[in-house]
Amino acid sequence: MSDIARVGVVGCGLMGSGIAEVFARAGLDVMVSEASGEALEFGRTRLTNSLETAVKRGKLTPEQRDEALSRLSFTVELSDFADRDLVVEAVAEREDVKVKIFETLDRVIERRDAILASNTSSIPIVKLAAATSRPEQVIGLHFFNPAPVQKLVEVIPTLTTSAVTTERVEAFASQVLAKEPIRARDRAGFVVNALLVPYLLSAVRMFESGVATASDIDKGMEAGCAHPMGPLRLCDLIGLDTIVRRGGGRAPPGPGRPPPRRVPDGPGYLTPASAQASSYGWVQMSDAL
Repeated sequence: MSDIARVGVVGCGLMGSGIAEVFARAGLDVMVSEASGEALEFGRTRLTNSLETAVKRGKLTPEQRDEALSRLSFTVELSDFADRDLVVEAVAEREDVKVKIFETLDRVIERRDAILASNTSSIPIVKLAAATSRPEQVIGLHFFNPAPVQKLVEVIPTLTTSAVTTERVEAFASQVLAKEPIRARDRAGFVVNALLVPYLLSAVRMFESGVATASDIDKGMEAGCAHPMGPLRLCDLIGLDTIVRRGGGRAPPGPGRPPPRRVPDGPGYLTPASAQASSYGWVQMSDAL
């Protein structure tokens, strides 16, 4: 039986709101924080709409939706997390921001064996642990998008994470959240992104070199390898800004392997601007060239 009942989520963007929904649907007392009231309301609306969509698709009953909503509370003050048993940080992939959050959580959370987790996919967990006085309680807990649908979670202990913390988190993920945890070392990309990002960047290079059109590259992997989505469409779904951050240190240029170009103003290219915010992505850009 898990001893984790009161949980917190820092950040209510795409991943944070999804993680909060997973927790609420699992019957937990969930508190969600954002940096501003405006961002918090946007996240609350996203979360509510997601639950409503689950009802329309027959995944939840109206009663289950209402119960999940009743378990959610919202704040702009991290000090309100004082009574939490577990907090998952899910803000933008900026190390300085995450470090400050972990420093604050370490000060305000009262339970000494409370777990501080990060949903990061690119920042070393040990750097976040070093910002606290309880590194043995810090761990990576990486969900996949969309969190309410994807069954996998990566559990990432550091060299300083205690075995008890790792076991508690794995049991929580499998028994309470009904997820499928896998354990990974605290290294760039963990398991999934260490394999996925080089594959996505290879597709980018293939398109740039003119080997095939974007639509044919995607069709090749969908029809030839039974992938549900081709690599370039997947880049657009993930967000090209996220691909840039994740790929920065994982596929260095080498002989015969130049880095992907970055076109500053073209949606659908590997630029620091998410393709989801543009009107078209890789396939449409390919057709326009």
